[in-house]
Amino acid sequence: MQKTVKIAAAFLSLAAAGLAALLGVNAYVKSAVSDMIISAEEASDYGADCVIVLGCKVKENGVPSDMLRDRLTRGVELYRLGAAPKILMSGDHGREDYNEVGAMKSYAEDAGVPSEDVFMDHAGFSTYETMYRAKEVFKARRVIIVTQEYHLYRSLYIAKKLGLEAVGVSSDLETYRGQLKRDVREVLARSKDFMTCIFTPKPKYLGEAIPVSGDGNLTND
Repeated sequence: MQKTVKIAAAFLSLAAAGLAALLGVNAYVKSAVSDMIISAEEASDYGADCVIVLGCKVKENGVPSDMLRDRLTRGVELYRLGAAPKILMSGDHGREDYNEVGAMKSYAEDAGVPSEDVFMDHAGFSTYETMYRAKEVFKARRVIIVTQEYHLYRSLYIAKKLGLEAVGVSSDLETYRGQLKRDVREVLARSKDFMTCIFTPKPKYLGEAIPVSGDGNLTND
């Protein structure tokens, strides 16, 4: 019985230490970039190479989910404000039957953004891969990142660690269902990418350079 109590106490101590470390990393990541989140108006004269809109779920009929629609709305707004001359849509296009970036570009074009000003990163399978590829494939150096605020902290932290000059603009235009679940999951994701940024592995795909200063139609399917 006494041995069982000791084992349980040791387990609880380890669990408490792990939780403390997790929460500590989470707090560090957020504090490291909190001053990099700005308003759309402040971003209008930032002089970025591009606005990076991070991908999110697309419905079966090809329509962006509510969260993605709001990211796109904010990205187009920043383009119209003159915050950057190009928009980089980064998301998952790993299967023929699922194409986040195609839906994202179509949304921007329907909103009046010229096709040549919209780039698609078909291999933006993760936030880390998006930032890595933005710098190495699309040759961006100064960027404005658009996503919901809970996701901005990690996105900006990764961008900063990979050597991008970056600010973020929140796309929280409404309240989204299931946010508590996303907030909890994001604590784990911040810790994971904190470690990823230490080792800086190459993404699954790189490929030839497609400078974001050029023609976005080069990234069309």
